[in-house]
Amino acid sequence: MELRLTEVVEHLRAAQADSGEPLCAYVYDLEGLRRHAAGVAASLPQGCELFYAIKANSDLPILQTLAPLVDGFEVSSGGELAWVREHFSDVPVIFSGPGKLDSELDAALERRVDCLHVESLFELQRLAERVQRHGKPQDVLLRMNVALDNLAETTLMMGGKPTPFGIPSLELPECLAWLRGHPEIGLRGFHFHLLSHQLDAQAHLRMLAACLEQVRQWCDQYRLSIEHVNVGGGIGINYRDPARQFDWAGFSGALPALMQRSGLAGVRLRFELGRYLSAACGYYAMQVIDIKRSYGKTFVVGRGGSHHFRTPHAQGHSHPFHVIPVDDWPHAFARPAAANEAVSVVGQLCTPKDLLAFDAVVERVRCNDLVVFSYAGAYAWHISHHDFLRHPHPRQWYLPVQEDAHAAVERA
Repeated sequence: MELRLTEVVEHLRAAQADSGEPLCAYVYDLEGLRRHAAGVAASLPQGCELFYAIKANSDLPILQTLAPLVDGFEVSSGGELAWVREHFSDVPVIFSGPGKLDSELDAALERRVDCLHVESLFELQRLAERVQRHGKPQDVLLRMNVALDNLAETTLMMGGKPTPFGIPSLELPECLAWLRGHPEIGLRGFHFHLLSHQLDAQAHLRMLAACLEQVRQWCDQYRLSIEHVNVGGGIGINYRDPARQFDWAGFSGALPALMQRSGLAGVRLRFELGRYLSAACGYYAMQVIDIKRSYGKTFVVGRGGSHHFRTPHAQGHSHPFHVIPVDDWPHAFARPAAANEAVSVVGQLCTPKDLLAFDAVVERVRCNDLVVFSYAGAYAWHISHHDFLRHPHPRQWYLPVQEDAHAAVERA
């Protein structure tokens, strides 16, 4: 996973020099994204497919960069499906997520969804009604919530315990019996998405092996012939210790043996990665407005905050950042600064929860400098409460791939 901070800083310095007020912006390095995604895709063995989960970041330049590199997109709402089909008429799409509306099931049929991931028997029954009305068949994967022995828990679990996600294993026989009476709905396989934020590659391999063993047992027990097992995403980003990321090389290198041991000859393995593909391409920049000390703590106040960049609050961590010096100081009075001390980086919101980093030791930071948060390309702008206090939205730039690397593209 490659961070190209130098290119981002060059762009931010030029943008800051032209700005008439403190800068607040997202910058996305599309060349860095292309390199990383291409490497991930190339490392997957034969029999694997790579889909991008657009919920992580559905910006059009992100999708346009990834479309030639992945096997398709995973969507989790009718809105995401409409967005993809508006811009990509032929890319394969898979549709996941709980609580699908009848109108979303209709849209899946109308907009040629490759596969629906069904969450319950009731959803299957509702889908059958839509299929009959449209007069066209639909393939599905059954999303399963299985309790696996020794499942290593992460900070976000969607399976292996009581959750609203997936079909509990005990209900599988009823679903299979129902499907046998509805040949217009084709069972292509199973979908597992039991956890997120996985940083341990070996634990993830053990989980995949257990899921594939469970699928093999189901195929033997119920005499099933399937084509796909979707093992979800779930691979995390180490925000607390950026130098120690998920061992993708070790993980992908172990997949061929894992697949061979599974006993599922000819069954393709699908991944739907979101955060792991796009997080490293994004940067959130805040220009420092104030530096203040209060009861033994030093606070760096930047233009922006968690209404733009909710990732640190959502994950409960102090987000890594870089200080980019800005030498310009337009005032006659002394420039506030902090040096060789721990600081907390906060934003402009009227709440103490507007905290992006804490107890972070800085060599030096001054008013007017830029604070740049890395790993801001996934679940950052897209999960934030943009209009709280009606502050302006940050500017958003996309540094293009190297074939056209002379100018950044700004989103309107």
